[in-house]
Amino acid sequence: MVTAVHSAPRVEPIEGMADAIRAALGDAVLAIKDAHFELSVGVQREALADALQLLRDRFDYQQLMEIAGVDYPERAERFEVCYHLLSVTKNHRLRVKVRTDEDHAVPTVTHLWPVAGWLEREVFDMYGVLFEGNTDLRRILTDYGFKGYPFRKDFPLTGYVELRYSEEQKRVVYEPVKLAQDFRSFDFMSPWEGAQYVLPGDEKAKGEAPGAPTPPPPPPPPPPASASPDAKTAKTTDKPADTGAGAPADKAATKQARAPRAKKAEVASAPVEDTPPVENKPKRTRKPKTPEGDA
Repeated sequence: MVTAVHSAPRVEPIEGMADAIRAALGDAVLAIKDAHFELSVGVQREALADALQLLRDRFDYQQLMEIAGVDYPERAERFEVCYHLLSVTKNHRLRVKVRTDEDHAVPTVTHLWPVAGWLEREVFDMYGVLFEGNTDLRRILTDYGFKGYPFRKDFPLTGYVELRYSEEQKRVVYEPVKLAQDFRSFDFMSPWEGAQYVLPGDEKAKGEAPGAPTPPPPPPPPPPASASPDAKTAKTTDKPADTGAGAPADKAATKQARAPRAKKAEVASAPVEDTPPVENKPKRTRKPKTPEGDA
């Protein structure tokens, strides 16, 4: 019994679909593979446009969902371009594949599905596959002047250039990649599961390096003197009888608080006594000093 290898919704196979497609396409078919509830058809590169038009018109695969690229560097024709078709009326999906290399272009299908213009530009930008008949074959994901194709297997993970903002030139500049980190080799071993070597920095955990010994940590501070000797004893709320609180205390506190206010009111309401006017006395003038030696 064949089981699916993923949790995606299963596409129900259509009995006799592979034989019908092979008979309709004839010599354009290179191979048909039906595996994991998916039907893949490999066709010749020159007959791609005619094959897709026949699948759209006669077999009712109305929608072009995706164009994806795959790189196999060991092959003479290293690239595979995969066209994913959807039949809305049949609720069925179909994959069509063609092979090519860096020099031979793949026929465009923009006259069948206008959305293919953007999808072909993505494959061109990431893999460098050319599409004959696409009138706007430009990069769409990378920057202007980008060199290389990032999805090729021989493209380095770090790339060829890196960009930064230059304060001197007041713009973004491109420079060759500089590996600033000391450790750039990855062996895909999880340090959480236990690597079979000492990770950088972990060598300090076993023994000390030559030099002065590491001072011991300071002792913990003593507990404060006011701390309760029995920390497990829960604190309880005091009763009014123990603290003197209650209605009598409230009455005394109210009387004490109102006393200063009443005293201030009495001072403010007291009559002002008549005081005699102050006489203006003439100011005394000083005699000028005579210089020494004058008689």
